[in-house]
Amino acid sequence: MKMSCKETFQSPAIACVLVAMYSAPAHAGDVDLSGLVQSDTHQQFIVHLREGSALGEDEGAMQAALVRAGSGLRMATGGMQVLRQMATGPMVVRAGNAPGRAQAGAWMAAMASDPDVEHVQVDRILTPALDPNDPRLNEQWGFSNSAASLNVRSAWDKATGAGQVVAIIDTGRTRHPELDANTLPGYDFISNGSMAGDGNGRDDNPDDVGDSQWGRPSSWHGTHVAGTVAAATNNGQGVAGTAFNAKLVHVRVLGKGGGYTSDIADGMVWAAGGTVRGIPRNANPAKVLNLSLGGQGACDRASQAAVDGAIQNGATVVVAAGNSNADVSRFNPANCRGVVAVAATTSRGARAGFSNYGRGITLAAPGENILSTLNSGRTSPGAPAYAAYNGTSMAAPHVAGVVALMQSAADGKLTPGQVVDILKTTARPLPGDCRQGCGAGIANADGAVDKAMEVAGQ
Repeated sequence: MKMSCKETFQSPAIACVLVAMYSAPAHAGDVDLSGLVQSDTHQQFIVHLREGSALGEDEGAMQAALVRAGSGLRMATGGMQVLRQMATGPMVVRAGNAPGRAQAGAWMAAMASDPDVEHVQVDRILTPALDPNDPRLNEQWGFSNSAASLNVRSAWDKATGAGQVVAIIDTGRTRHPELDANTLPGYDFISNGSMAGDGNGRDDNPDDVGDSQWGRPSSWHGTHVAGTVAAATNNGQGVAGTAFNAKLVHVRVLGKGGGYTSDIADGMVWAAGGTVRGIPRNANPAKVLNLSLGGQGACDRASQAAVDGAIQNGATVVVAAGNSNADVSRFNPANCRGVVAVAATTSRGARAGFSNYGRGITLAAPGENILSTLNSGRTSPGAPAYAAYNGTSMAAPHVAGVVALMQSAADGKLTPGQVVDILKTTARPLPGDCRQGCGAGIANADGAVDKAMEVAGQ
């Protein structure tokens, strides 16, 4: 059983005691304790079953296994219940009462000792990679002709994103005249009703009802991200979008307090055209997935499986690097294998002070003082609006838009691997400083579109 005594709890000794107390037989599964650092208590977990196990087909047998795992522990969990099976196979389970870190770790170890269980992890809650700033700017410097920009003006002469779909895996949509014409049907994947804030669980209504908590205003994060990708352009109002003729599919996975890893993973699978049990297939599979969200910890197995599935279905997965001014290797899902991890830069072409960095960064894009579409409501939706935000959340959709431009120019023929190679080889050097590592450089829309056309033989 892979349980580490390091960096798992504030007191590493607690983790070591758990390892000693719950030393498992040879057939025991793995336990990923890394998710326990995120919170003092944990209520939801992901249980990966061994291939051929009957527990995935028999809810009664799975429930009995949960009871057995907790029977030898003195834990006030209120009982573990099966919530559902994920698109990639694992089971999502929830405690009636949230146990503390040590108790949660003990239960995970006990569950992993079941011969039908291969791996147990925390169902971590990820949050928007957002750092709001001034209410409005008069220009979008990322679309200028400066050395620090996305270099997109010339690219628009060759491609506008037409024929491509970008999935915005975020807080959902609000109505906006700059976005409505480019928006296709999406889905609400938030399974927890209180987190969703709309009084129900999963359904075909991806509207953002607000994520206000503790007196803070709602972020309307998905609306801001969507505008950077595909706001209407050359229409005499508001702002421009990177790939303004691309279509948007909102996949609502973030609500009050963020969103569970299991919901985000299922949303990714669905967005790329995969199957999620009990959910109608996405009629408009996306070639690009934008995830402007994240949390601390290693890339967990459920997230990696969702990324792998999306890539196998032909989708490029673009992820915000995170806003902790730290190495991206510590932040999920930006540290997952195969994703395009995007750092944020300033209008001077330097790494933004909040942006994560490191060898795991794929490339960078404008992420400071980014003007885009928003909503004026404080807690619930109001009128359409505009605002400037800071964050790698704002950098990632610039790159997602560039990918849509590339696929539009290449008639959708590029594989995710080709997309990543082109983004890296055509990136421009940062005119400013990023000694800690910002990948291949700043995303270069014009160069990437030219190379995409060459690779695809267009």
